[in-house]
Amino acid sequence: MYISESVKYIGVNDHDVDLFEGQYVVPNGMSYNSYVIIDEKIAIMDTVDQNFGDEWLEKLDQELAGRKPDYLIIQHMEPDHSSNIALLMGKYPDTVVVASSKAFTMMKNFFGTDYADRRLVVKEGDTLDLGKHVLNFIGAPMVHWPEVILTYESTEKILFSADAFGKFGALDIEEDWDCEARRYYIGIVGKYGAQVQALLKKASALDIKIICSLHGPVLKENLEYYLNLYNVWASYEPEKRGTLIAYASIYGHTKEAAELLAEKLRQKGCQEVLLRDLCRCDIPEAVEDAFQFSKVILASVTYNGDMFPPMKSFINHLTERNFRYRTVGFMENGSWALTATKSMQKLLEECKDLTYCENTVKIISALNDESRAQIEALAEELVSN
Repeated sequence: MYISESVKYIGVNDHDVDLFEGQYVVPNGMSYNSYVIIDEKIAIMDTVDQNFGDEWLEKLDQELAGRKPDYLIIQHMEPDHSSNIALLMGKYPDTVVVASSKAFTMMKNFFGTDYADRRLVVKEGDTLDLGKHVLNFIGAPMVHWPEVILTYESTEKILFSADAFGKFGALDIEEDWDCEARRYYIGIVGKYGAQVQALLKKASALDIKIICSLHGPVLKENLEYYLNLYNVWASYEPEKRGTLIAYASIYGHTKEAAELLAEKLRQKGCQEVLLRDLCRCDIPEAVEDAFQFSKVILASVTYNGDMFPPMKSFINHLTERNFRYRTVGFMENGSWALTATKSMQKLLEECKDLTYCENTVKIISALNDESRAQIEALAEELVSN
């Protein structure tokens, strides 16, 4: 991957990983990105996952062409980016490690050393001169760990963005950026919208030509598009007017009700309607959908006097990520007790700025004329607002 004459890509692709961070399905693998800036002094931007240390070091040595690195910049201490610090320092012991003070604390916790004899602690506003290139450090706490710093190289106008603007997927696979970047953002960074907005405010003062993230492709064109999407995600505003119907069904009656609601919405002119079976779909993908759509209908059977566990898991994912600014409606099914709606509403109490539908669908075991009329009323309310 070409970045510039002086900035080289030395990252790797991982097609062995099945679950990123132990929970996110990544059918197209992952990239772990690392970069090296070749100047009077040489700076390496982060390392890669521990399973790819030898490949990474071989790529680095090719770009060094016999020279030795002066600095290793650690922007983020998650192991998929920091695991090969010791490998690098073992081969090039004169290298100075550059990171935030919190990163060095984490470094000692992870690896038993904080390189006290060869380190440089940096903070917001500090700079590092490499010759023609100047690194400007930007504090980015909780995007998405507390130690994170970003680096703006002011000569070539490159933002090394740590995990910000990252996405799922290896770089040797062609795929749409938006979907996998959205799923990555909502799942991993989504809780920290306020911190992301603070970072975007800092970024707006910079002349950025290239964004180099630690996951996903280097972004060189139409950067306003990506910055705007991040602003939408960080503000929790929906991307599209439409309805997600997320259902958790046991014997199919709740599923039938969800499908009937979707059919009625489409008949009334709503084309943006999406059904998600929470018992079978990838929950993080359904969470991504909930943040994308303006309206969310939650349909669940009553189970053990509560809601069905897949629905509880789904709502917990929403609340953990500050779900807000949505219209929410409920459909519940119970053979001898109707408690799912009450349970779902209780879980959502910690979410701010939600508008609840006046109409709720109540199914006693299976659809009948009364519950079908309730679905009609809920559909009419959704298209009217």
